[in-house]
Amino acid sequence: MTCILRTVGLTKRYGGKTVVDNVDMSIQAGDIYGFLGQNGAGKTTTLRMLTGLIHPSAGEIELFGTAMQWSKGKAMARVGSIIEYPGFYLNLNAAENLEIHRRMMGMGNKTCIDEALATVGLTDAKHQKVKNFSLGMKQRLGIARALLHRPELLLLDEPTNGLDPGGIKEMRQLFLDLARRRGITFLISSHLLGEVEQLASKIGIIHGGRLLEEIGSEDLRKKTRHCLALKVTDEQKAAFILEQRLRTTDYVVSGTGGLRLYAYVDRPEQVSAALAAGGVGVREMSVSGDSLEDYFLKLTGGEKFV
Repeated sequence: MTCILRTVGLTKRYGGKTVVDNVDMSIQAGDIYGFLGQNGAGKTTTLRMLTGLIHPSAGEIELFGTAMQWSKGKAMARVGSIIEYPGFYLNLNAAENLEIHRRMMGMGNKTCIDEALATVGLTDAKHQKVKNFSLGMKQRLGIARALLHRPELLLLDEPTNGLDPGGIKEMRQLFLDLARRRGITFLISSHLLGEVEQLASKIGIIHGGRLLEEIGSEDLRKKTRHCLALKVTDEQKAAFILEQRLRTTDYVVSGTGGLRLYAYVDRPEQVSAALAAGGVGVREMSVSGDSLEDYFLKLTGGEKFV
């Protein structure tokens, strides 16, 4: 896979305070990268550096294989972004706001406005004044503006902030559709654990300005997968019974009478009955495994995500 965004030692200091501390980030083409952290963890400052709005105190940024400071204009032409809250001229309508941005970007073809509005589902609101838009519609218009020049990479800072559950679900589906149909790569910052889990193919966890971990969504699911933790009188015989009677190989023998069974987590009584019928005694049985929140709490030293 092609790496389209990479940072090495990215750091930002304000006075004596380090807000972003030595961040090494890597995003591959096609990723939906969830940039996860508490409010104040350094997400927005990182995105502002990635879009050239502020200069790093140290470190390097590479976009599309080229150091950003050497070809910022060319590289950024392939990037769309919403950093913090998208601002608009409230007394102008949706199309007029996008027309101003089109001219600022030096784009000659006006059809991009209708295309962008259609992509985010705002075709019918094209002539409505933005002051009458709901928060969700404004967020969609912000994404339409970011899509106007057909970017390959979208950097979005808390794009679902302030939306109700229905609006969050619509936004999630929009991002998934754009990734699938247009091949757009995403970097989406958020403090919403559940939302990132449903959306991201890769997750970067930032805390106190430091990137603690980058992990693929499949690897994360394996780490947080629940199981039945069993202590039995004979683990080898128990394994045979699981395969022969319950028709599952989704288990791990942990030794000293222990097994972790990833199937039948919601049917422990069936497991207990099968083992008993096969002459295996069950000394202990419990559901084990971290929730996603538990995992992040351990990683961040017990501080809750808010």
